[in-house]
Amino acid sequence: MPTTARADEFADCVANLQQQALASGVPQATVEGPLAQVQFVPKVIELDRRQPEFTQTFAGYFNGRVTDWRVNRGRELLQQHRPLLNRLVVEYGVPAQYLVAFWGLETNYGGYLGKMPILDSLATLACDPRRKTFFTAELFQALHLLSEPGIKPPLFGSWAGAMGHTQFMPSAYRRYARDGDGDGAADLWGSIPDALTSAANFLQQLGWQRGLRWGREVILPPNFDYATAGRGNKQPLTHWRELGLRMVNGERVPASEIEAAVLVPAGFEGPAFLVYDNFAVIMRWNRSEFYALSVGHLADRINGAGTLQVPAPETQPRLSILQVQELQEKLNQLGFEAGTADGILGPGTRQAIRDFQKAHNMVADGYPGETVFKALNISLP
Repeated sequence: MPTTARADEFADCVANLQQQALASGVPQATVEGPLAQVQFVPKVIELDRRQPEFTQTFAGYFNGRVTDWRVNRGRELLQQHRPLLNRLVVEYGVPAQYLVAFWGLETNYGGYLGKMPILDSLATLACDPRRKTFFTAELFQALHLLSEPGIKPPLFGSWAGAMGHTQFMPSAYRRYARDGDGDGAADLWGSIPDALTSAANFLQQLGWQRGLRWGREVILPPNFDYATAGRGNKQPLTHWRELGLRMVNGERVPASEIEAAVLVPAGFEGPAFLVYDNFAVIMRWNRSEFYALSVGHLADRINGAGTLQVPAPETQPRLSILQVQELQEKLNQLGFEAGTADGILGPGTRQAIRDFQKAHNMVADGYPGETVFKALNISLP
C-alpha cells in the first residue's frame, strides 16, 4: 500500500481513536493535543513484521546476554546502589542481584532506553489490524500516563512502546511504577531509584516468593529419564534428590518439598537446570525460557557465582523458521501433537518431539537435534 494512502487511512484512524479515547476517560486536552499530533511511522510496521529467518540456539541467546562485561558492570552497580537495593529487599523481598540482572538485560543498565516516540509508535500499531486491540489499549494508557506527575511528552522508548530503564509498557508503568527517590514522581527514564523500585514492585506483584531462588544448574545422573524434563513436570526436590540429581559442587540437591522442574534447553548434551516457582515469575515478565534462564544465571554471576559447569554447546545448528514449521507439520501428521505449525519451538512442540523420540528409542530430551530431523526426513543446513 502506498505511503500516501496509508497516511490518509492513518488520519481517519486517529480521528476514530480520539473519539474512543474521550469515551475511555482520556482528558480532552490530551486528546486534542498529543493524540491529535501523532505521526504514522512506517518503520514501526516494518519492525513489527520483521520475522527472524532462523531460530536462535540456546548458546547464541545465552552467551550473547550473560557476558563478562555485563557481569562485571552488574557487580559494580550492585555495590554502587547497595543502600537502595538493601531497602528494596526488605520492602519487596526481591534480592538485589535479580533487580540488577533485569536492568542489565532490558537496557544494558540504562545504556539504551530506545529512541522511538512512544505515542507515534503506539498510534501506528493501534491503526494496524494485526494487534489493534492490544496497542489501542496501550496507547490510551500512555495518554493517561501524561497526567501523572513529572511525565511530559514526548515520551521515548522501544518501537513497540516499552519505556525506561526497565522497559515497562504503558499499562505496566501506570500499574506498577513507584517513586523511589521521594520527589513525588515515578520517572523510569531519569531516575534509577524509581526504575529499580518499580521493578521490585512489579516482581512482587507478579508473585515473587521471598527467600526462594530462581533455580540452579544441576548435574543429571547417567540414567536420567529425559522424558521427565520440562516445566510441565514439577516434583518436590526430594524426588529429584532420590533420582540422583546433584548440584554443581557435587552435593545432592536439598531434601525439600519445594517443587521444581528440570530444564535442558540445549538437549542432553548441554547444561541442565532445576527451576522453582520464581522462575515462573521471571517468565511472567518475559515469556521466554531462554530469557528467564539468562536472568537467573546473570543474577547468580553478579552475586559472585561462577560460569556454567556444563557450557551451552556452540556447535548446534541454527534452525530456520521453515524447518521448524516442517518439523511441526510432520509431527502433527504422525499423531504427535505439536500445535500450530508456527515455527516457534515452544513447550508444546518440545513435548511432541519428546514423545516422538521416546517412541523411536531416542534420548527423549525434547531437543530437535540431527537424529530427529533425519528420522523425519527433514534436511538440515
